[in-house]
Amino acid sequence: MADPPRPGLFPVTLPESDAGALFVLQSKGEWWHAGFHLTTAIVGPTILTLPYAFRGLGWWLGFVCLTTMGLVTFYAYYLMSKVLDHCEKSGRRHIRFRELAADVLGSGWMFYVVIFIQTAINTGIGIGAILLAGQCLDIMYSSLVPQGNLKLYEFIAMVTVVMMVLSQLPSFHSLRHINFVSLLLSLGYTFLVVGACINLGLSKNAPKREYSLEASDSGKVFSAFTSISIIAAIFGNGILPEIQATLAPPATGKMLKGLILCYSVIFFTFYSAAISGYWVFGRNSSSNILNNLMPDEGPALVPIAVIGLAVIFVLLQLFAIGLVYSQVAYEIMEKKSADTTKGIFSRRNLVPRLILRSLYTAFCGFMAAMLPFFGDINAVVGAFGFIPLDFVLPMLLYNMTYKPTKRSFTYWINMTIMVVFTCAGLMGAFSSVRKLVLDAYKFKLFSSEVVD
Repeated sequence: MADPPRPGLFPVTLPESDAGALFVLQSKGEWWHAGFHLTTAIVGPTILTLPYAFRGLGWWLGFVCLTTMGLVTFYAYYLMSKVLDHCEKSGRRHIRFRELAADVLGSGWMFYVVIFIQTAINTGIGIGAILLAGQCLDIMYSSLVPQGNLKLYEFIAMVTVVMMVLSQLPSFHSLRHINFVSLLLSLGYTFLVVGACINLGLSKNAPKREYSLEASDSGKVFSAFTSISIIAAIFGNGILPEIQATLAPPATGKMLKGLILCYSVIFFTFYSAAISGYWVFGRNSSSNILNNLMPDEGPALVPIAVIGLAVIFVLLQLFAIGLVYSQVAYEIMEKKSADTTKGIFSRRNLVPRLILRSLYTAFCGFMAAMLPFFGDINAVVGAFGFIPLDFVLPMLLYNMTYKPTKRSFTYWINMTIMVVFTCAGLMGAFSSVRKLVLDAYKFKLFSSEVVD
């Protein structure tokens, strides 16, 4: 492999005058802290959607896509960490995805492309986290008070208030303990759901299993690409440079250890949830396997206590996920509003932080209450957001930085991944938008029913 070329000059803000770097993206963490952040960013309640993704692919293609996405994303994140390490060794440590892309690609407009995609992803996940957390409260309330009068948007308001309080944690590094608990929670609810599915599948009350795909060829194709987009969104995070920024310098080699920790958790949770859920429910798998275990009509298929504990674990983890994906927005706010000559908890910096972060959280909460069909946009986010950031740009950045020869295996595997996933992203975007249009008649603003 050829040595990387001598880097060009790119104006990098000095940390002493960069409030976003100094206050939010503090570089104090160890590799296991990065592993906790990565796991929270990737391993979330969306893994309960995997049986639904398998519904559009079937057993064989489902396994192939899940494994391929896992291998490609691990490879992509590793390449991006190497590019970041190279820039750091060259005296240009980048702590933001947008600055890294603009520097390596030598194009100022890439700065705005990346920040647009990142903002769309992070705000979308912030809205989704609040919506799902509100839905968790609604599920528990409906079970305890079947005739209750509280609506979904009221639970969303409760979640938003809690998120406003948690949003005042000043830095990404300050979330390390929360994200460790988040890792344990993801293992906890996966264990509960997988155990419930296996127990149900082996019981006399097991539902009839049907694994057939869509009847028409066009339906099969659209369902397959929608499922691919969903899996891409589940594996994506889009904030790896910001996570690596939390590592105490020198960061070289530390991110690989964090990735191995994260993907160890992914291996256990993703495969077990996908296999057990699809095995029991087949083509009837819901976009949230908990809905299958606790259907709207008839009794729950597993003990209520098991589902209740799983829902509580999901609820608690959603707060951590919302915080992690808000850090890019908070970093932008802090960079523009804070004064680095004052302390992080000084009145000069505390008041703007309190106001701006509360307003951002309130906006996400309002959108979650107004658009309870936001879950239907997951596949669209995967196609338009995660696929470019996590399946295309890392390979492009590596090729531009290290310039492997066109005869090398590395060059061609990177080019193949870029081409294949660009095409998959375009098809997935079309399929996802198509599904959104077909489901549009179900959408109702401020509804108490979440569109499946």
